[in-house]
Amino acid sequence: MSGNTLYYGDNLDVLRRHIRDETVDLVYLDPPFNSKQDYNVLFAEHSGERSAAQFKAFEDTWHWDPRSEAAYQEIVETGGRVSEVMQAFRAFLGTSDMMAYLAMMAPRLVELRRVLKPTGSIYLHCDPAASHYLKIVMDAIFGPGRFLNEIAWKRTTAHNDPKRYGRIGDRLLFYSNSAKKTFNRVPGEYSPEQLRRYKYKDKDGRYRAENLTAPHFSPTRTIPWRGVPPGADRQWRFSTEELERLYSEGRILLRRDGCPRKDGLKVYIHEAEGAVLQDIWTDIGMGPTAGERLGFPTQKPEALLERIIRASSNEGDLVLDPFCGCGTAVAVAHLLKRRWIGIDVTHLAVNLIKHRLRDTFSEAVRASYTVVGEPEDLTGAEELARSDPYQFQWWALGLVGARRADGKKGADKGIDGRLYFHDEQKGGKTKQIIFSVKSGHLTAPHLRELRGVVEREKAAIGVLISLEEPTKFMRREAAGAGLYEAKGWGKFPRIQLLTVRELLMGATVKYPPTRGEQTFRKAPRAGVNVADSGLPFDADPESNEE
Repeated sequence: MSGNTLYYGDNLDVLRRHIRDETVDLVYLDPPFNSKQDYNVLFAEHSGERSAAQFKAFEDTWHWDPRSEAAYQEIVETGGRVSEVMQAFRAFLGTSDMMAYLAMMAPRLVELRRVLKPTGSIYLHCDPAASHYLKIVMDAIFGPGRFLNEIAWKRTTAHNDPKRYGRIGDRLLFYSNSAKKTFNRVPGEYSPEQLRRYKYKDKDGRYRAENLTAPHFSPTRTIPWRGVPPGADRQWRFSTEELERLYSEGRILLRRDGCPRKDGLKVYIHEAEGAVLQDIWTDIGMGPTAGERLGFPTQKPEALLERIIRASSNEGDLVLDPFCGCGTAVAVAHLLKRRWIGIDVTHLAVNLIKHRLRDTFSEAVRASYTVVGEPEDLTGAEELARSDPYQFQWWALGLVGARRADGKKGADKGIDGRLYFHDEQKGGKTKQIIFSVKSGHLTAPHLRELRGVVEREKAAIGVLISLEEPTKFMRREAAGAGLYEAKGWGKFPRIQLLTVRELLMGATVKYPPTRGEQTFRKAPRAGVNVADSGLPFDADPESNEE
């Protein structure tokens, strides 16, 4: 495949600068939304002077601030139905968080329609708290006639919501760009009624017995066959030749006297399609121990994306996910031989997707896609460090396959990242590597702080990643920290100093190669059956999983 691209950056900017009109066959998006927040809080008004909170990966909240005000003004000034809808929402919702969410979503949905082919479709994955507003926005953008379904997806079995019914479902708003949309029939699961019909079983599987005759008259099909007449005013459903073929294949049940049963045609369950898929999906889930789980807080099941991609695209088509998170849509599209584009605003997500693709499809997958927007040289790394130190930190950790220390900034207690491994060739105890990332001026106390954290955490190894070159004194002090010995693997420096320049040139952390947990849990190889039992399962029903 060719044309696969992973973009780091704001998806609105990427769409406008890089994606041409009518080039995408299918869009799936799961925009972040704060489903944990109390519903009423989403409608609390805020001053337009309220400053935007420092961006944090996976924090799915929206607030009314100068950025959302600017987005609102831009979409309103374009005129047309979208402008009218947004003005009506502003009059109704004021400057609430819900209004901020809609103000940020509207221009992105406008751009997504622009890039869709006439045969293209879009699936917007959303929370029930916002689905009705988003539906009106999409009606304004695509036209009410292009609405196809509001799919209810049952993401968990139960949830205890005090003083109301348990919230266990998400919504998928399905729109097409025209009546010429691509749509492939996707059969649903067998209903209990269907399964009860297949009450017999042999070496080839479960089957039901169907009638070999029909209420019609044909001179060539009313004659007896193997001593059995079809009956009054009836005929055989098949020609004599076809009946003989079925008989020779053992597809016809026999009476005790050895003659064929007129109601004895074997129809196996694997030959029958399930019921036509409806707009309520209860058969897809992802248990808390499912092999495909990567530790990403809003991960969606691969089976969900597989159903969508199979239904609304064909091999070679281009699939776009503008909020690609941990890359489920990207990975499934690649597996199904579609081309793909993924966009995310965090280097943490971009690095996770790269690791996921490598773990799932082998190292060779790297040649099948390009990454746009991440630093490619020292100058780019320095610019990222100046513009956003936290994004620099996540990008640098991604270079060594480490994961962020926790979900909060500034509360790391000297730990920016961790990486786990096992200290023996055949298992052994799980050990950790502590990472500290410094984008500013590097001093000796930074090294001493790392040594103290390694001792406090009882870590095997500590790594200091820096933009600046360590001094000779710092390198001598790091060497003086001694070695960590792993059985069967040898000895490794307990304190290691790596610069971004060295990492970009291919340097790596020195530690035993028996890797356990990496950036997130390792994705299973393509073709490996990772299906969980599905239901019942108890994945967090509050998370708007992607």
